[in-house]
Amino acid sequence: MYDELTEQDIRKMEEEIEYRKLVVRKQALEAVKEARAQGDLSENFEYHAAKKDKNQNESRIRYLEKMIKTARVISSDSAEDEVGMNNTVEVYFEEDDMVETYRIVTTIRGNSLKNLISNESPLGKALLGHKVGDRVEVKVNENYSYFVEIRKIENTSDEQNDKIRSF
Repeated sequence: MYDELTEQDIRKMEEEIEYRKLVVRKQALEAVKEARAQGDLSENFEYHAAKKDKNQNESRIRYLEKMIKTARVISSDSAEDEVGMNNTVEVYFEEDDMVETYRIVTTIRGNSLKNLISNESPLGKALLGHKVGDRVEVKVNENYSYFVEIRKIENTSDEQNDKIRSF
């Protein structure tokens, strides 16, 4: 299965790759060189730590490049009055008599602790394409579902989305 990413997600990942290649890689190589110069490598903790940091950076670069290469690009555009990607949505939960606010994001940016829900989550899937006032059924699984009402939709600018979370 491919990750669904927006153009903005890909742009942020490319920025991180560039930073890791130009800045972090250089620092990591310098740290390895300095630690190696301290002598006996078999008991040199600094050397092993520096190598580990260097390898983690290279692994992260490969991971991001693979994600970009295999991603399915999705549009972040939506109608002004419909729930779409990167919209902030105020939702009323009938069962709990409670109102919550969420932002719909791609899976890579999802963070339920910050009310950033994935477009592939049950709630995210259910909300997409609906309008204010719609009563929406959220299917969690074959045996359980619940209803929510959309109270408010706000379009979020790219500037605000960039502040959500960097990769």
